[in-house]
Amino acid sequence: MKIVVCAKQVVDPETPRSAFRIDPDLMRAVPAPGIPPVVNGFDENATEAALRIRDETGADVSVLSVGDAFAPDVIKKPLSMGASELVLVEGPELADLDAPATALVLARAIGQMGADLVICGRQASDWDNAQVPMLLAEMLGAACLAFCQDVGVRGGVVAAQRVLEDGYEEIEADLPAVVAVSNELGPPRYPTLRGIMAASRIQPRVLTCASLGVDPAELRPACELEDLGVPEPGRRCEMIGGDSDAESGRLLALRLREEGLI
Repeated sequence: MKIVVCAKQVVDPETPRSAFRIDPDLMRAVPAPGIPPVVNGFDENATEAALRIRDETGADVSVLSVGDAFAPDVIKKPLSMGASELVLVEGPELADLDAPATALVLARAIGQMGADLVICGRQASDWDNAQVPMLLAEMLGAACLAFCQDVGVRGGVVAAQRVLEDGYEEIEADLPAVVAVSNELGPPRYPTLRGIMAASRIQPRVLTCASLGVDPAELRPACELEDLGVPEPGRRCEMIGGDSDAESGRLLALRLREEGLI
């Protein structure tokens, strides 16, 4: 069985606000100096889900990423976790794709690679759209199981637990299928020193839009981005005094009631 994990290189979501900057002309986030990008956290969960299936079934796990200016030490992290192959679709025209264009390129690459199961993170931490897994499944003509916290494959069927507000539900679909994994799956495994050394020796397979038959006209955004900026904080701090803890609590409650918060 062949599993393809879709992973994205993103700006580190832990970047301090003071170091975060938007280019108003290009309308994109400018990486902060000295703060390297990271693999999207949900995609690390997706890698973990694929490796658990591999540990049970012996499946082959490949990682696929679309973008530009990859940081080798960053994008190779899934390899150091245990994936066997890294495929990069790279080019300047892939730097700022919207969800439909990203799904299109992924679908063309997966069609060339072949896959029984595609596992994605539920969303990316840069745009938080959560659209690519569903669009990708539609383009591949496969079922999509979203917001999953547990994934397993048995006899040509993928079974998963879909996260709900008050629990989970058991769902399944015939292979091939696309599964979007949530962080409720649990923390991904840490790369071992052996895994890091092995990953350093693996050269990624690089594809281009031309090799996939993707016309640049197909990458035109479906939506027009009108503005992008960093929200300005609107915090106001008010100190509540009192001669005792009880008095402070009473005054706080009165103030909250005045604001209509309780």
